[in-house]
Amino acid sequence: MPESMLLAAVAGVAAGALAVGVIVLLRRMVLASRDLGTDEERATYRTLHLASRAAAHLRGGLGEQDAARATRHLRALLGAETLALADLSGEVAVDGDEALRPTAAALAAQVAASGKPQVQRGIRVGSTETDAAAAPVLVGRRAVGAVVAFEPTVRAGLARATGEVADWVAAQVELGELDASRAALAEAEVRALRAQISPHFIYNSLNAIASFINTDPATARELVLEFADFTRYSFRRHGDFTTVAEELRSIDSYLRLERARFGDRLLVTLQIAPEVLSTVVPFLSIQPLVENAVRHGLEAKEGGGRITITAEDQGAFADISVEDDGVGIDPAVLERVLAGGAAGEHVGLRNVDARLRQVYGDEHGLVVETNLGAGTLVRMRVPKSQPGRDPDGRIER
Repeated sequence: MPESMLLAAVAGVAAGALAVGVIVLLRRMVLASRDLGTDEERATYRTLHLASRAAAHLRGGLGEQDAARATRHLRALLGAETLALADLSGEVAVDGDEALRPTAAALAAQVAASGKPQVQRGIRVGSTETDAAAAPVLVGRRAVGAVVAFEPTVRAGLARATGEVADWVAAQVELGELDASRAALAEAEVRALRAQISPHFIYNSLNAIASFINTDPATARELVLEFADFTRYSFRRHGDFTTVAEELRSIDSYLRLERARFGDRLLVTLQIAPEVLSTVVPFLSIQPLVENAVRHGLEAKEGGGRITITAEDQGAFADISVEDDGVGIDPAVLERVLAGGAAGEHVGLRNVDARLRQVYGDEHGLVVETNLGAGTLVRMRVPKSQPGRDPDGRIER
């Protein structure tokens, strides 16, 4: 084959391959464009994405350092040249022209005081002139700050959008306050459980220890150590969570002290699956159930009785139960207790039930089977896998 024909053939093949490559590339671009959706869908996605990014920085309140990071996303959301987010203490986060910070602080104070949005025009900053749309951040009827957007010309659309963003910021702050109040409630409930343990149990334990000091000093020393271990665990200052194993260790110390008082009248059976020992549970969630069984179930029963503690592996869950063959509870009284009434009665049951529902949802509240003279069985079911939380109750990053 002549050389010129060979070169022509090679050039033809290369041109064909190039044409095929271009067609494939264009087809991929068209398909990618379709995957992105319509202009409206892309705009919706962008809005939701920016809002979710900003929300992560607003739950701690407008005065926190994280709130400053939200201004960048809020500015992009509004499409403003400069955006400011201010709280009532005078803290102002600005994304854009820093020279507008004093103006933003003054406008934020005005709209927060009036509770009404406003637009100011012809604001002179140096050699430039700008407009501003400001809207208060209202949590209920209480102003907690303001959003201020700056543009050369503020139109009605930007003014309305600034008001909507301020309402959305208020919702995020309110959610953050709700989270904080829930955490405070949980801590208050733990304090209530500790207060329940303190007067009744400590008095009886010290009396039991005192009774052995002269007759059996070795037993008295052992009981003092058990008492120290139990109180150290119950009154520890860190962590809202623990493991089943740690809770059972505390229960063992508690029952040793109670057996010193009850003697052979208190019998205990444990049926614990090893697989559930590492399960994370709310701090003081099992021990109060055992104390309730002793105080309200067996103390009033002539001759004492038996407590059976069971922890079973049920796949993704751990089923934990505390059963006694004591005097039982009137179902009507129990209903009032779990509903928050009957103050002072079975406070352990009520607080444990409330905390389980708060942490895991209503479907994980206590299940109680009881009747007068029929004993009491209390069951709880907790997830074995709880990502993001370590046994000390800290949030893992």
